[in-house]
Amino acid sequence: MTVTEEISQRLNTAFAPRLLEIENQSEQHRGHAGFQEGGESHFHVTISATALDGMSRLGRHRAVHSAIGKDLLGRIHALSLDVQVPQTE
Repeated sequence: MTVTEEISQRLNTAFAPRLLEIENQSEQHRGHAGFQEGGESHFHVTISATALDGMSRLGRHRAVHSAIGKDLLGRIHALSLDVQVPQTE
């Protein structure tokens, strides 16, 4: 299973998000610190989930980090997050 698939599985299980986009940006960092041949070192995650409603921005980021887990976070170099709460209609 790829790191992208692992992130997706863990976030889907934890939050059942309405939107989940995981972008492997590793190739954009070729030659920079933390780059690993074969990629899977730099990621950008966009997630929108009602389960994150009522949390502060910091709380939402902590919840996403917790759901991904220390073991997986330890295998990647960089993770940027865009964490949103769906708008209620």
